[in-house]
Amino acid sequence: MTRPGHDYAGAATTFERWLDDRILEPESRSMYVHEVEFDSRMRRDLIASLRLQPYSDGVVLPHERTHAGPKEDRLALLRAIRASLERLWFLYEGAGTGVRQVLEKVASRTPAVRFTGPEGTAHRLWVISDPAIHAEIHEALASLPVLIADGHHRYETALAYADEVGGGPAAASRFTLALLTDLADPGLVVLPTHRVMKTGIAVTGGEPKASLEETLAALRGRVAAGAYRNGDFQVLPLEGELAILELHEQVIDNLLGKRNPEEFLLYTRDPREAVRWVDEGAGTADFFLDAPDLRQVLKLAREGKTLPQKATYFHPKPPSGMVFDRLERDRRL
Repeated sequence: MTRPGHDYAGAATTFERWLDDRILEPESRSMYVHEVEFDSRMRRDLIASLRLQPYSDGVVLPHERTHAGPKEDRLALLRAIRASLERLWFLYEGAGTGVRQVLEKVASRTPAVRFTGPEGTAHRLWVISDPAIHAEIHEALASLPVLIADGHHRYETALAYADEVGGGPAAASRFTLALLTDLADPGLVVLPTHRVMKTGIAVTGGEPKASLEETLAALRGRVAAGAYRNGDFQVLPLEGELAILELHEQVIDNLLGKRNPEEFLLYTRDPREAVRWVDEGAGTADFFLDAPDLRQVLKLAREGKTLPQKATYFHPKPPSGMVFDRLERDRRL
């Protein structure tokens, strides 16, 4: 239903049928605690409605640029269904807010739902229906900015839909369904996405390395990128705060000039796949990255800086369908 092609009316019909058939059960105003276990880790999230605010307010912080095409598709689906079908994912700095302790207390109870998600991930969901807890969480988070982890296109689509539909400040149409994770959560995992150039001259002057493994190990804790071309590996030291940003500004943009990088780059999270693509001729050179420092990403976002496409990949992504939120302008939150 979240990817209906062009059959937006069909998706809306399916949604209404699920409501009529009680496949979807309406609930009173609620927040939710979500836990996911994966790879011997556990991440705990809060699911709630987040007020939509323009980026210029400095409250919701983007870190990646968007394109028009995906937003047009998402807006057509919103118009048809008038509901948030997928949570948007946000990060916040929760130190000193007490939110972690509140979520821990809720999660000490028996969960309302357990299920197995993609890649064998184990999920648990708790319902928070107590208005006193709602107020406590609201007060703790109200003054904090949030960083968009996943869902830049959908957030901008939700803003456009809210402006289109209207409604007062408390109207459901002025909010979006949000999953919020503390930056300090030990289960928050961000992975790098490596770049494969389809054209461009060789980059020289780096630190030679004997293997892919040695190259990747040399990136840890440094503002640097790995490179591979013609069977040779090297590490390129970069000047600045965040390797992904400096790689594009200091290396890739210089190689491509005024050409659009998206037309000359391939992406993969598997560094061995990147090497194979170059060896097979699908690309001319690889650039490898370490996982980005999220506090640096947040710092740059606060300064109004956006990063290149596919700068972050958070794992595992929360599954769709745990909670839906109807966005009628006449329903108040």
